[in-house]
Order: sequence, then C-alpha cells, then structure tokens
Amino acid sequence: MLTPEQVARRCAEIMWPDDHAARGLGMRIADVGPGTATLTMAVRSEMVNGHGICHGGFIFAVADSTFAYACNSFNHRAVAAGVDINFLAPAHLGDMLTARGHARQQGSRSGVYDVEVANQTGKLIAVFRGRAARIKGHFFDPDETPHN
Repeated sequence: MLTPEQVARRCAEIMWPDDHAARGLGMRIADVGPGTATLTMAVRSEMVNGHGICHGGFIFAVADSTFAYACNSFNHRAVAAGVDINFLAPAHLGDMLTARGHARQQGSRSGVYDVEVANQTGKLIAVFRGRAARIKGHFFDPDETPHN
C-alpha cells in the first residue's frame, strides 16, 4: 500500500510528461505532497511586459500550475472550477519565483487551495486561491506496485 506522500509523487510523475505548458515555461517541481506542491520558475526576457516587469499572466501560470499539482495529489483527477489572484509586488527579469500551494479544504468533490508566489528574497509577489472540482478518473490503480 502506498503512503499519501508516495501517491502524491506518483501523480506528479504521471502528470509531468504531458504538462507542456509548465515545462515550456521552464517550471520545475520542487516538492509535492498530499494536498501540497511547490514549483519554481525563472522570469525570462520573453516574460517581461512593456512596464519592464513580469507579465501577470506568467505569475498566474506558475500559481495555477502549483494549484494543479496540489489538487491532483490524491489520485483523483481534478480541474479548476474558479480562481482568484492578487498581485502584491512586481517580479523582474532574472527573478526566481517560488509558488507554494496547499489545500485549505478538500472534500469528496471539491476543494479550496491557496498558493503564495514569492521571489528569491522571499518577497511576496502574489496570492492565489483556487477552487478545484474532481472529475472522473484516477492517475493509476492504487493496488499496483510502486516503482520506488
């Protein structure tokens, strides 16, 4: 039988190869656990807008991806039902953004997750809240033997 941590890691391992958006933006999974995830992303030149700061859509993307890995960490497929983001400070070219997300509440069909995005000095850049809805399907058969 798999531990909750093993389940979370296995779900992330299954999702990652098909996550072309996160991989294409240079995101990395730093950590994943039951109802939690931490992803990082460097702010590259093509992410900077006409104000000389990171476009909010990219900050949203790292928060949203973190939310996705957190809410899909229980071997139940889940999608976003709604989200809200508040931008608190600008991110700049060369910044390393770290998004840390966790479940506030996860029920049998829906959940609420909070994500904080900070830069390399720990300055809070954005706060994100996502509502997850579970859909049909699992990532793997829970009775299968784990790889590790």
